[in-house]
Amino acid sequence: MHFLANPARFQRFSARILPWLGALTALLWASGLYMALLVAPPDYQQGETVRIMFVHVPAAWWSMAAYALLAGLGAALLVWRHPLAALMARAVAPVGAAYALVCLVSGSFWGRPMWGTWWVWDARLTSMLLLFFLYLGHIALSRAFDDSERGDRAAAVLALVGVVNLPVIKFSVDWWNTLHQPASVMKLDGPAIHPSILTPLLVMAAAYLALLVFLVLLRTETEIGRRRLETAALTGR
Repeated sequence: MHFLANPARFQRFSARILPWLGALTALLWASGLYMALLVAPPDYQQGETVRIMFVHVPAAWWSMAAYALLAGLGAALLVWRHPLAALMARAVAPVGAAYALVCLVSGSFWGRPMWGTWWVWDARLTSMLLLFFLYLGHIALSRAFDDSERGDRAAAVLALVGVVNLPVIKFSVDWWNTLHQPASVMKLDGPAIHPSILTPLLVMAAAYLALLVFLVLLRTETEIGRRRLETAALTGR
């Protein structure tokens, strides 16, 4: 992080890696969708509906990971005053919000045939909805002040407070009696999913991760340019 603290250095790094990362992202998405839609077999209970999992589950994983990154960037801004932390946080929040929204919408489509309803106030679903609202709150707070630094600090505090929701999302199915199924991939005794389903799921997870990193780097470059324009306008240069 300290190596990339200088915006100019970050942009040089980003310019080198983005073309390769974009190609890798496209390859992973093409491979993942092919395996998920055409190679993976129907589930013996859920039938073709199980294919929603390949969209839903990786979106859930990386929306939580993106929020953990958001909280880490908030700490870097408040404690170490990392020069790039606020700009990267502004880049991460909309992408994380989009992932959380994909998780919620795809989960509703999956829940309708499985549970007979589009939505229930289940502990896992409710805590994931709260995560989406936390993202929206971060986006709103970071842009709510005329002074960008004040907005970034307020949003960083929210990110750090909201991080307590992450273990609630993760362990809600263990702590409460919920409709949502318990963990079937990240288990101490190993995954409970057949390799024919697990392999496409992991490829899709890699595709989601590559897209997340690509978008965050690209949006961070945009935020650097926007901040420079704001500074130039204030100084009259």
